[in-house]
Amino acid sequence: MNPVLARWNSLEVPDAAHEILPCCGSQHWAFLLAGSRPFSDVEALIERSDQIWGQLDPSDWDEAFASHPRIGEERLPTLATTMSAEWSKQEQSGANLLSKGIQERLRRANEAYERRFRRIYIVCASGKSAEEMLTILSQRLQNDETVELREVAEQQRQITRLRLRRWLEL
Repeated sequence: MNPVLARWNSLEVPDAAHEILPCCGSQHWAFLLAGSRPFSDVEALIERSDQIWGQLDPSDWDEAFASHPRIGEERLPTLATTMSAEWSKQEQSGANLLSKGIQERLRRANEAYERRFRRIYIVCASGKSAEEMLTILSQRLQNDETVELREVAEQQRQITRLRLRRWLEL
């Protein structure tokens, strides 16, 4: 068994929820996942995480979304944990060292997205360049609210899966 998972399985629920919170950003998700222990393996943890995520209310999703910094910005949201902030920085490494032109286009597109959907733009940024993230953002601005909520929830689910694996040092 993964040693991080084995140790986490032994914690009290509040401590386990606190420890896993940076993987998602939703308190409700963290407590439900912590209350679902013990997990026999990583895949069982990830599968249960997906199930819980899919059953949460949009307000819980919004809490998770609000824990992310804007793509291309280093300023951290108040809900971000230290670990979550570090992971965001790594995940958005494709947006680092941008030209002034791309930075400005990304800033304007982020603002347009926030005006339209009243939340920050979330994308699973790992392995994507700033230009790719900007193209995806532009495409997603064409979505209606229902489609975009499902899309942003799916992006958060993907981010959470990556972070769970990173947390477990896989």
